[in-house]
Amino acid sequence: MAKRKRMSSTENKIKKGYGEGQGIDYKPWINIQDVPSLGRATRLKGIKIPRQFEFLSDLERNYFYLLEYSDKVIDIREQYPLLPLDDTLLIAKELGLNHPIDPKTKEPIVMTTDFLVTMHNGTANMHVARTLKYKDELMTERTLEKFEIERVYWEKREIDWGIVTEGEVSKVMATNIAFVHSYIRLNDIEGFDQLTSVEIDEMVVYFVQRLMAEDQSVKQIARIYERDFGMPSGSGLALFKHLIITKTIKIDLLSKLNVEDIVQVKSIQQDFSEKVRAL
Repeated sequence: MAKRKRMSSTENKIKKGYGEGQGIDYKPWINIQDVPSLGRATRLKGIKIPRQFEFLSDLERNYFYLLEYSDKVIDIREQYPLLPLDDTLLIAKELGLNHPIDPKTKEPIVMTTDFLVTMHNGTANMHVARTLKYKDELMTERTLEKFEIERVYWEKREIDWGIVTEGEVSKVMATNIAFVHSYIRLNDIEGFDQLTSVEIDEMVVYFVQRLMAEDQSVKQIARIYERDFGMPSGSGLALFKHLIITKTIKIDLLSKLNVEDIVQVKSIQQDFSEKVRAL
């Protein structure tokens, strides 16, 4: 009887659907457990696409926050595989470069791009591929060789590819979004779980009106709100964070957000603007 050929790790991952799907159904090619030596790896539950995302660096995580907040982005696929493997092997051969290999098995590995992003440009959807890299990691010859293989792979597919460094990712904005990111659903927060949508709307209008007055800090407004509505401590700041992450209000996220400060509201979501003016 012929001996059954052992399935390679690449074939096994493809069979299990890694690197396939869109939106909530997408499965990243690389998971944190695949690279246990990376101390900066993190997982996050998405809002726009409610699934678990896998990031291998702080830079990737920060870039994700900016993508999540962007109105143009409709899908985010991280750790996206450059398949089929034969394509990158051929590109490397044509360029006269060594293809990345597994240091243990010495077998070619599947290359990945950090993000494949689907955006709506006003008339149609388009894909862009982005690789995240710190500036001080760009200078090695081997890194540039890998990038060239990656660049040609996406060029052949007529998809825009580029490198993003920490200089192009606002750490302040990412930190601000991280501060409010988990407050997308008020019903999951103590004090709001028993309220009707009408009651919550009334609270939102009240809170936004006080913010628009620009005569008190966010923390002061939060305390007054809790007193006037008989809400538990902390619910005022939770509501403020909810207003930002849902874009009910727009503020300057490129400046460090401090609840001890008076915050200027740049605009209000159209659904609430008339209600706020009516009070």
